[in-house]
Amino acid sequence: MFLHHRRMMGVFYLLMDAILALASFALAHAVRARLPFLRPLYPAVYYLWIVPLALGIWIAVGLAAGIYRDVEEDDLRRALADPAKVFVIATTLLFAFTFALKVGYVSRALLGLYALFDLLGMILFRLAVRPLGSRLRRAFAGMRHFLVVGTTAEAMEIARTIEAHERHGMKLAGLAVPRAEDLPEAQARMLGGLEGRYPIYLLDQLRDLLHRRVIDEVVFAVGKPELDFLKPAFLVCEEEGVRTRLLLSFFPHTFSKVSLDRLQGMPLLTFSTTPENEYLLLLKRLVDFIMALVLLVLFAPLMLLLALLIKLTSAGPVLYRQTRCGLGGRRFTVYKFRSMHADADLLREELAALNELDGPVFKIKNDPRCTGVGRFMRKFSLDELPQLFNILKGDMSFVGPRPPLPEEVERYEPWQRRRLRMQPGLTCLWALEGRSTLSFRRWMELDLQYIDHWSPALDWKILLKTIPVVLTGRGAS
Repeated sequence: MFLHHRRMMGVFYLLMDAILALASFALAHAVRARLPFLRPLYPAVYYLWIVPLALGIWIAVGLAAGIYRDVEEDDLRRALADPAKVFVIATTLLFAFTFALKVGYVSRALLGLYALFDLLGMILFRLAVRPLGSRLRRAFAGMRHFLVVGTTAEAMEIARTIEAHERHGMKLAGLAVPRAEDLPEAQARMLGGLEGRYPIYLLDQLRDLLHRRVIDEVVFAVGKPELDFLKPAFLVCEEEGVRTRLLLSFFPHTFSKVSLDRLQGMPLLTFSTTPENEYLLLLKRLVDFIMALVLLVLFAPLMLLLALLIKLTSAGPVLYRQTRCGLGGRRFTVYKFRSMHADADLLREELAALNELDGPVFKIKNDPRCTGVGRFMRKFSLDELPQLFNILKGDMSFVGPRPPLPEEVERYEPWQRRRLRMQPGLTCLWALEGRSTLSFRRWMELDLQYIDHWSPALDWKILLKTIPVVLTGRGAS
């Protein structure tokens, strides 16, 4: 697995161990207070200062012992040995600290029960995670599709490693070779080294391939004779916003932010023009999920009222479903309250001459296809409330480039496709500059500006500034 995947699991284990430590102390106090053959226990308030002390000792020992590095949930030996190691050292330190402080009311039985319960909790947690490890890794990192470029032994080793970790969220999309004469060698190596059979492409087909297939990362592992063929491919990945990894056997020109990662001990340079901090991106996803859940509850009466008005005032379904392109070009169904007549899509060609935006986007300020209720909803963006379900599902975020139609993506210029490498959202920088009044080029530039400068603080700034824009209906159509 890549190093950052293991780090994510390590953070997850650390957080769970901290929760288990707190729960173990509460359980130990409850059990010790009910033991009839021991002297009465002081109230819990007397032991509050011990809780952070014990928690700090357990986590510090775990970090020092390295149990949160290179986490392998399938390793049964570590599932037993790591908690035992922490138990012995941390329990000794805890008793030593409390003895040195000479606090007479501290119950040694309470501390012993806490240490025992925490040991059992850590072991049971690790045993419970073993069958769920693959799902957890895929939940953290998603299913990533890899294209491996090269016919070297290292390229095949990378391909085998990715193939072996499919259950962890890594999928081999195929192989690519720099020259046509390399195809027989690639086929022979694939037959001899991989369990499955995968398509083999020529490297000059890369741009078209990225348009036709979902490919999240391209891994280059070629020999020195093929170096001259890499620069155009790197430029294609740069324009498309595709994460690029390079086996560290040479150092070509770099075009993107560069980071070092490892795949089963093999060092790789990673080139990317999109946000890379997995911890902040995970935080963004958690905040999205919680906010969407809360807002769905708060807006449920309003959504029911709007659904009723739509049903009573025009024929057709309440919800409008449309296929859009999400992260990496993945297709998903976006949900909106229907704001137009049921046959609106059939009239688009007839109204093409009225389109007020340049580029592939279609927008009319006073669209004659809108219903009365729909016009009101669109002015205040109420038709987009059902997209809270898309956010819950993980198809969208609150802040990010708007999800385009597949036919719009097909007409993108190469530099515009990089916007597909960020989770689409309900609002972004363009919402603050004019929403529907912007030119298509300026719209794309703002999306890329958001990607280049993304941070949680920027998300909150955009959200807070979007609220008055939506409430006043400024720039909507």
